[in-house]
Amino acid sequence: MARQLSALDAQFLNFETAANPAHIAGLTVLDPTTAPDGVVTKESLIALLKRRAHLAPPLRRRLVEVPFGLDHPYWAEDREVDWDYHVRELALPAPGNDHQLGEQVARLHGRRLDRRRPLWELYLIHGLEGGRVAVYTKVHHSAIDGIEGAEVLAALMDLTPEPREVEQDQTPPATAPDLPEMLGRGFTRLLDNPSAVLRFVANAVPRLDEIPVVAQIPGAGLIARVIRGVGWSADSPVLPDLPRVSVPRTPFSGPVTPHRRFAFGRLPLADVKKVKNAYGVSVNDVVMAVCAGAVRRWLDKRDELPAEPLVVGIPFSTRGDAADDSVANQVLLATTTLPTDQADAQTRLFSVSKAMNAVKERFSVAPARWLLEFSQAMPAALSGMADRAAFRLASRTVPAMNLMISNVPGPQLPLYICGARVLAQYPVSVITDVSGGLNITVFSYDGSLDVGIVVDREMVPDVWDFIEYLQDALAELMP
Repeated sequence: MARQLSALDAQFLNFETAANPAHIAGLTVLDPTTAPDGVVTKESLIALLKRRAHLAPPLRRRLVEVPFGLDHPYWAEDREVDWDYHVRELALPAPGNDHQLGEQVARLHGRRLDRRRPLWELYLIHGLEGGRVAVYTKVHHSAIDGIEGAEVLAALMDLTPEPREVEQDQTPPATAPDLPEMLGRGFTRLLDNPSAVLRFVANAVPRLDEIPVVAQIPGAGLIARVIRGVGWSADSPVLPDLPRVSVPRTPFSGPVTPHRRFAFGRLPLADVKKVKNAYGVSVNDVVMAVCAGAVRRWLDKRDELPAEPLVVGIPFSTRGDAADDSVANQVLLATTTLPTDQADAQTRLFSVSKAMNAVKERFSVAPARWLLEFSQAMPAALSGMADRAAFRLASRTVPAMNLMISNVPGPQLPLYICGARVLAQYPVSVITDVSGGLNITVFSYDGSLDVGIVVDREMVPDVWDFIEYLQDALAELMP
């Protein structure tokens, strides 16, 4: 039986507009000299994808909509994938430098995926300086989150230039339910909806101070504290309080345009660990502090630096704890302060560490499921309209956050695709009207932190400055 999208997965379909494409991606830079004949071809990539597609299920899944939008869509397996459509090839003009590559990726990243087909595309990009090639791969967020996206790429990679043999999949393709079954399931969910609403209210009201946008409403934190104090049962977990923070306006706040810019760079993981060990913090604390330093410098140079700290959205994976394989997106979104108001680098680091520890303590006591519960509490037939209306309202009233920062762990050994060595793996993430026009995502690979920065083209015209600022911010912290 085909897998049905969860309410949270379906939200990424509902939120999507021309200005808010909802896919995530990766830019893989390769050294083809280790590949057979020293080249990577479209044909060799297609052959690899065909052999490994069963290891990366989103590559073969297409959406099947329920009539009248009565329920969330299903994923059905498409064994007749049009590989020539999904795998494309292009070349950069000379000299093929990083800025040209970033510009090309930005154009590709701003285009929505065709929902009539499996929701992914792969581009083989030739003409890079030094004889390198690149592979840009994007998959819709309704099918994967950041962690699963890394796993999809890993399915195509090998530990040696010689590709490994994989056992072929013999299971029959999963098909969507027939029309009567889909309608029956939809009506059943509709009848269960009142109890879902009650479950959401009971669980979410004590945690109003965790919910972006809602947490900014005066009194939300007080209500949550009162309910936690008098409304929960004696065996309910004691949740540490989260401070109420305001979201200042920045040049990258507000609704975004359909146009993107993308920059990428690397930070030595060994240097990050030196800072971590010297100050007794975590690698993620160092990453956040470095980002705070870079964003502060960018804002300060434009005389746009707010007097108060920024508010940053941080995705946390829940895959390691009671993971549900039927749900593609297993993340919770936390918000905390980013100390861009602090001029001293060490002060920023300790401030970040304190804020991140508070978030970790809060969610370790009782992992938040409010977003999943909120999305499940609404009838599927109404959720699309409600999701879009809430998205528009949030983007035009109180900002939920200023930017997004994500840090995804990756393998610390060299990998290969079609025999070509992977030199770097840069994440290419999402910006939205609600989260703001700046997203910094970090992926650790083979001794480096590979950084991908996605911005709105109009809001941040000089995105490449951030790469220099990140490097300088790390140097400031070196013991």
